[in-house]
Order: sequence, then C-alpha cells, then structure tokens
Amino acid sequence: MDTRETESTTPGNITPETPQADLPPAGHIPVLPVEVMAYLNPQSGQTVVDATLGAGGHSLLIAKAVGPTGKVIALDHDQSMIDRAMPRLAGYPVEAIHARYDMLPEILSTKAIPGVDGLLADLGICSEQLDAADRGFSFSRPGPLDMRMDQSRGQSASDLVNHLSEYDLADLIYRYGEERFSRKIARYIVTRRGERRFEDTADLASVVRRAIPRKDPSGIHPATRTFQALRIAVNDELNALEGFLGRLHDCIKPGGVAVVISFHSLEDRLVKNTFRQSEYWEILTKKPIMASDEEQNINPRSRSARLRAARRIDPNQPKVYQGGKYR
Repeated sequence: MDTRETESTTPGNITPETPQADLPPAGHIPVLPVEVMAYLNPQSGQTVVDATLGAGGHSLLIAKAVGPTGKVIALDHDQSMIDRAMPRLAGYPVEAIHARYDMLPEILSTKAIPGVDGLLADLGICSEQLDAADRGFSFSRPGPLDMRMDQSRGQSASDLVNHLSEYDLADLIYRYGEERFSRKIARYIVTRRGERRFEDTADLASVVRRAIPRKDPSGIHPATRTFQALRIAVNDELNALEGFLGRLHDCIKPGGVAVVISFHSLEDRLVKNTFRQSEYWEILTKKPIMASDEEQNINPRSRSARLRAARRIDPNQPKVYQGGKYR
C-alpha cells in the first residue's frame, strides 16, 4: 500500500528549532512539526491557512510564529475537533471555521482575502478521532460503524457495508484501500450480513481477518486497508482533495508556500501531480519528506507521513534559463 521514496531532511538553507515547550499539551503530537515550520517558514504579520485543524498542534506553532499581527485561518470538517482544539488556542490569532478544505476559495472570497502567505494541509486522521470509539474509525476500539467526519450528514460506513452489492464493495475496497484480497473480503462480508447486519467495528474487523488467508508481511492489521477504503468513501476524501488541489494555486500569493502531508499513496500521488504543474508551482521537495527515526519512535503515527512542499510562482516574474531549462 505504501510504496514510496524516502528522505528525512529539512531544507538545507533552513535550520528551524521547535522547542518542546512550543508543542501542544500531552495527548497530541503534531506530525513533522520541525519540517512543517521549515518549509512553511511563517513570519510575523502573515496570514496562513491550516486547512486541517485537527487537535490544533500545527495551528499553535504557526500562530506563535505569525504573532498578534498575523492570523491563522483554520478549517476542519469535524466540528468536534474544533471544539477540542480551540481551548488550546485561546489567546492566539486563530479563527476556526467548520468547513472542508475544498471550500477554501469560497471562504477566502467571503473574507475578501485574495491570497494567503502560506498553507498547511495535514491529511491524516487525528489520533483523538481514532481514539474515540464512538466515531468508528478504528478497528482496535469497538464502536459503531460510522466513520463520518461530519456526523450531521451523509452515509455511514455501516450503510455501505450493509447495502452495497458484493461487486461494488469489492471495487471500493480495491480502489481506495489498494487491497488485493478485496473480492474475497467482499464475499465474506456479504455472506455474513445475510445472517445479521454489521453494527460495530470489531465485528467487521473479525470478518475481514478471516477473509485474508495469511499474515501480512508488513505487520499491519488485516483490516487496515478495508477500514481506510471505507473511511475514504464515506467522506469522499479523494474527490475533495482533488478539488482542493485543483484550486490551491488561486488561494496562495506569489511566493507563498503550500505544505501538504499525506498518509497513503493515493493522496500522495494527487499532491505530487499537482505540484508538477510548473506554470503554478516551484517544487521544494524533490522527494517526499519522511519523519526521522526519532520522531517515529515518539509518534508511531508519523511513520506513514509524507510531506511535499511547493512555492507559488509569480506569473509576472520572467523565467530564467538555468540548468538546461527555464525556471
């Protein structure tokens, strides 16, 4: 599922320091904090978007950097995460908005902001969401099969598992989970739901485990890819990401930087292809930046994180012929 290039260095001309005291309270550790601040490099007075507020760890670091004359516009599709994060950000110049990141152009337009100085999007699901059994994101904590980021609307994972045809279920698991046993898993699910409905995460995980013939050599839980696929489908994540990335260049000022952290190859491929659009972006990361061994030991969630960054090109600045091509 995660075939990837690796690199774990920050930019050679930047040596940021992120003191431990600047990190948010225990219980939440933002992924790649040093690397994020190195590439984003927020300055006093700037306006920066945190497109995925989560528990607020990155927003806190950015808010401290932009200071009282700056502003952080923080978006999150999950109102419960905003409610959890904002007490940690009290007193800092952070405005939280309940919206998915693909609505950013409309949000900036309503605020008469033609472009921001920088943007971060951490696409991973927050550990606090995973730890909440009632949200249904994790197979390690029994809970209802929900998986909706915005629980006020849309179909739940239970709706998909209990009503999709075997063919559509297999296609979903293969496409979004890159699971090579998708057909067998779908067959097991459909057979079992003929006896009784799936209601909770533990029940689904146990059926998926029985469907996979042998232990995955990577050591990941057999249900990981299936749960990933259902979460992506329930929240329409890839379509939202594609829409967001397609209009991202309209949201950032020339010279501003976009930093995106993805957690699986489907997301990373979209980010990589977007930043390859040379009419809009100057790539700052030739390969995805990975968490150091030290960070992975402290925060296991960071193991699959991949950071890519690009600078918004000034369309009015003439290109210079250098290294065999125009830059």
